[in-house]
Amino acid sequence: MSRQILSCGGSANGSADSGPGFPTRSAGVAVAPAPLKNSADCLIRDRDSRYSADVRLRIQSLGMQEILTASRSPWQNPYAERLISSIRRECLNHYIILNARHLKRTLSSYFRYYHESRTHLGLANQCPFPREALNVGKIVAIPQLGGLHHRYERIAA
Repeated sequence: MSRQILSCGGSANGSADSGPGFPTRSAGVAVAPAPLKNSADCLIRDRDSRYSADVRLRIQSLGMQEILTASRSPWQNPYAERLISSIRRECLNHYIILNARHLKRTLSSYFRYYHESRTHLGLANQCPFPREALNVGKIVAIPQLGGLHHRYERIAA
């Protein structure tokens, strides 16, 4: 089952291994199964202090169940860990992030690519939001993320 990215945040200070502004293991990534579309039943999160009482009240007001992982146990939240490693490997390792606005714009572009163009093995090499494919026509490359990745489509002749 593929996952839909609902939210991802970074910190101003980052961590020793990630650098400033990069999503860390405790970056607040929320993932939900794609069939749920605009809602999530639960938020699996670690015990980071950035989840203040206000954040926890907001999560409860959305009707979401909050599930805490054990301390220093990243294997208990494999979806978020895999997503963060994909974000780093496929996107952030190739950019020099200048500020929070640049990080947000870069992540927004990556999430659009992730949902609309990136193939997922769990979906038989399709995208979470499938697109119609033509069988005839010239194949063109559509650059994404500033040319870092490409989406290939056929154009009607």
